[in-house]
Amino acid sequence: MEFPDLGKHCAEETCKQLDFLPLKCDVCKQDFCKDHFTYAAHKCPFAFKKDVQVPVCPLCNNPVPVKKGEIPDVVVGEHIDRDCKHRPWKKEKIFTYRCSKEGCKKKEMLQVACDQCRGNFCIQHRHPLDHGCKRGSRPMSVAGCSAVRASESKLSGALNTLSSSWLAQRFRSKVKR
Repeated sequence: MEFPDLGKHCAEETCKQLDFLPLKCDVCKQDFCKDHFTYAAHKCPFAFKKDVQVPVCPLCNNPVPVKKGEIPDVVVGEHIDRDCKHRPWKKEKIFTYRCSKEGCKKKEMLQVACDQCRGNFCIQHRHPLDHGCKRGSRPMSVAGCSAVRASESKLSGALNTLSSSWLAQRFRSKVKR
């Protein structure tokens, strides 16, 4: 038993395959098999109406708008010459923040600003005590205060242990005599 009205033949001249589930081209409105339904496969003469591609600049990765009738390569070339943000001949400096401490020539990638004098310093001179900060005698931040207290307590603790051991030796020498 045959179904003469079931399915359609592929509109491609070289194929003409009977397909029971044909695909219709949304531009030229012809029926095609699964092998020829794309615009390129059946060389659709009206593909330019639907097959719109936006070229991307190879340098800055931004889409470049192309108007109808313009050649994409020419438009991308004009974009590179005029509007492109990427400038390979102009290198951006990574280490741009120079230390404000006199005599120091180090540069940092990130800005390290003092909370008191608002100067920019390298990692070595970032603390107010390290760069001889002229504003205020105590650090403004909580971390700075705790660091100063810790260093003071270590110094006083070391002096106390030295003095107590010295005192203990004096007593021992008197006891032995």
